[in-house]
Amino acid sequence: MDNTGDPLVGRVLDGRYRVGPRIARGGMASVYEGTDLRLDRQVAIKIMHAGLADDPDFVRRFEREARSAAKLSHPNVVAVFDQGADGDTLFLVMEHIRGQTLRDVIRAEAPMSPSRALTLLEPVLAALSAAHRNGMIHRDIKPENVLITSAGAGEPGHHDDVKVADFGLARAVNAETHATTTGGLLIGTVSYLAPELVADGHADARADVYAAGVLLYEMLTGRKPHQADTPIQVAYKHVHEDIPAPSAVVPGLPDYVDALVARATARDTSVRPADAGVLLHQVRRVKQALEQGVRADAELTEDLTPSVREHTDELPDLQGALPERIIDPSTPGALDDYETATAGPYLPATQEDHTVAVPVGPGPGADVPEPPLERPGRRGPLLLAALVALVLLIGLGGWYFGIARYTVTPSVIDLSSAAAKTKLEKSGLSMHVDHTEYSENFVKGAVISSDPGAGDRIHKHGTVDVVLSKGPERHKVPKLRGMTLDQARSALEDADLVLGDTSQRYSGKIPQDQVISSDPHAGSEQRRDTAIDVVLSKGPKPIDIPNLTGEKAAAAKKRLKKLGFKVDEGARDFSTSIPKGSVLSQSPDSGTGHKGDTITLVISKGPQMVTLPDVRGSSYDGAKRRLEAMGLNVRRKNSSIYFHLDRVANTDPAPNTRVPVGSTITLILV
Repeated sequence: MDNTGDPLVGRVLDGRYRVGPRIARGGMASVYEGTDLRLDRQVAIKIMHAGLADDPDFVRRFEREARSAAKLSHPNVVAVFDQGADGDTLFLVMEHIRGQTLRDVIRAEAPMSPSRALTLLEPVLAALSAAHRNGMIHRDIKPENVLITSAGAGEPGHHDDVKVADFGLARAVNAETHATTTGGLLIGTVSYLAPELVADGHADARADVYAAGVLLYEMLTGRKPHQADTPIQVAYKHVHEDIPAPSAVVPGLPDYVDALVARATARDTSVRPADAGVLLHQVRRVKQALEQGVRADAELTEDLTPSVREHTDELPDLQGALPERIIDPSTPGALDDYETATAGPYLPATQEDHTVAVPVGPGPGADVPEPPLERPGRRGPLLLAALVALVLLIGLGGWYFGIARYTVTPSVIDLSSAAAKTKLEKSGLSMHVDHTEYSENFVKGAVISSDPGAGDRIHKHGTVDVVLSKGPERHKVPKLRGMTLDQARSALEDADLVLGDTSQRYSGKIPQDQVISSDPHAGSEQRRDTAIDVVLSKGPKPIDIPNLTGEKAAAAKKRLKKLGFKVDEGARDFSTSIPKGSVLSQSPDSGTGHKGDTITLVISKGPQMVTLPDVRGSSYDGAKRRLEAMGLNVRRKNSSIYFHLDRVANTDPAPNTRVPVGSTITLILV
């Protein structure tokens, strides 16, 4: 798209969002690629056209609906991150989706198989269901507002991510629950307008359901259900003609697929699914039948086929009463793949659709021509009376056997058991709880589904079977500490959980190969089949043993205890080489040990002392033998006056001196 001269490109809004290239342009806003400078992420920035910010009512509605849309957190909804105003520039910051629209997919693939069409429709309905539960109505469901990104395209088992865009923007144009502007002008894209929108402008969740049914028809056939020369004629057909069966265009489709389309697009809102949640339930039933290869299912088809109205409400005849007010799709800015809501009484057209603004209903002063009455043949009053009587009898019989005995099942989905029972009893029906089951989407005690479903035909005073929610399925993580890996795996399987990743760490308390801890921790409640990671013990952590021989005993003991060892220092021994009070020896004195192991220390008592005897006058050999027996060493030395007598004249040290065992004694000879 040409962005030449666009003053918004490159601008930073609110000091945070840098505006990049323009993606699309519509009647109310333009959409730009953008960068959130604070979080450093790509976003889409919808910037309202100049002048809209001057209308305080519009700004107030816009801010309120932006906040509502931002609260709608759902994986199938384009997220709204922020909204604000920078001067006179009103903007909305959204999730940036790279991919294609459902319109692109329809062009490339339609007519689609029913399974493919329902696979794409299911997330759309999931998004709408979340919105309807939160009291929000989209009001502009069409292929351009369904964005598709292919996740892992080309990879085995890849899937499409489907997201619905532009929640709440239609409400920013008009905060009322009627889809009209001042003067009774209807806003909408004609190919997807529900009949009641055209007739009286009333919009509730069933208008979204109708549009979703049209989407399904278009995916199945590759064409829109109602086509005409002008938008007014298309709108007229929505009011006065049923959506045709898809099998009329694509022969061979199962009857229950036709019935599903007919139910979703029923012109009578009382038999149309009450909201997207009900239609989603019906879609899943049909999808299951398709997956099981069922070609014909009379019961399913009957359940889905809309019941016959007890009477026909005459809707306004639009022909000639609705002036055409059209924006040509070829006009620059009229098309917008990213949004549909526009300023003023117009919506942008998309591709083959014209956008139309028309008065709701016949309009004041409209000349609505009545259809000509066929006059009976002139065959006499008796023949006419008989014919009238016959018609009345047939009508009464058909009414009684086909309609009078039946009523329509009200929607009780998401109601509590008590509230559902009360609602059914007000309709003359009773309730039976068929069974309960876990649900991630419904609180405990709420109705998950009903049989017959909402809008289905049921005998008056009949019984509706309901399935109640047991709430989210949660299982407590068992205590795994001290178990072996096989024991832990078995315990988790018994708790409907699975063993996840395993890691190891040293432990002085838990024996090797036993579980130390789990993540999530024991006692926490987790979903079924949640993977529980465990940490296994590698046993005590090895500790290098230092050799402390020769160190002071007190310091050696302190060091060993700090490392985690126990110390045994009871032994003492004499040593001439190790000072008293120091480590004489230790065991073990090398290698590795573990916390709590005992290291034995032998503490030196210092050298052993003896008293040197008086050996003077003794022969050298006799004195030597005596001293060596005491553990002393002997050294010979002749005196200065030596007579070769080999008698001890003196000793060094002197006799009676205390000397260490092992010391050397000098004998002085004469």
